[in-house]
Amino acid sequence: MKINVCLYFILVLQVWLSSCSKLEDNLTEEIADPEPMKIAVTPMIQETSGMADSKSYSGYIWVHEDSGNPTQLFLLEHSGRVFRTIFIEGVKNRDWEDMALVGDQLYLADIGDNSKTVQEYTIYQFKEPSPSTDTVKNITPIRFRYPDGSHDAEAFLVDPKTKDILLLTKQDSLSAIYKLSYPYSTTSTNVAELVGNLPYPFVVSAAISRDGKEAIVKTYSALYHYRQKTNEPLAEFLLKDFKTLPYRIEPQGEAVTFAAADSGYFTLSEKGMAAAVSLYFYKWE
Repeated sequence: MKINVCLYFILVLQVWLSSCSKLEDNLTEEIADPEPMKIAVTPMIQETSGMADSKSYSGYIWVHEDSGNPTQLFLLEHSGRVFRTIFIEGVKNRDWEDMALVGDQLYLADIGDNSKTVQEYTIYQFKEPSPSTDTVKNITPIRFRYPDGSHDAEAFLVDPKTKDILLLTKQDSLSAIYKLSYPYSTTSTNVAELVGNLPYPFVVSAAISRDGKEAIVKTYSALYHYRQKTNEPLAEFLLKDFKTLPYRIEPQGEAVTFAAADSGYFTLSEKGMAAAVSLYFYKWE
């Protein structure tokens, strides 16, 4: 989503004011390096909205931009160099907002809705392309609507164990969690189920670990880290306790992903008003 600088700081302030009293007991940092590695992205990706670290092709991150941009993926090296762009055929970038990689499947979520006027949203599923691919052609659309009207969402998660899809709204007073239970239809419109609310608003990205036992939920000003405690499904442990992770505020940070090697996590921002775009890597200590 595109916002100006003044609005960005207003949003950050609102997040802090609405969340601080509820989160006071949870603001304990996880064990991660508070000083991330800062890596310049060249050439610049202007409007990053989602990312996923590749498990099949070590050292590469999949990145996409949001509304109005070409229907393409960037293959970004961990060194910050954009290695390749790959076209996605037969789809529209209405408002792509987040990405997930589960097994060998990429999920690309066209779920943004700033004005809350869209009736039906789409998540595109396709096999992770190889770095030599020019165009992705074989795409499965997963269409859905909410049971209570339109919502703006910029984050989602796919449970690697159940394949359930969790949608995290942004503009509600508290970010809501809706679920698309697997198996979902790929020929008709699915109806998402409300399963709960997070204790904060303005969620802009989310990521899940390879084994499905950890999740990161991102707002503009914070990263919230969730861990599975027993064997509860993702939809349940997202409603339980969390801790905050080290995070350096970015110009308009809307993307987070676990490192595929379980060594830490990456964040990436839109350019916004900054002179350059940087990839940040936070290493587990």
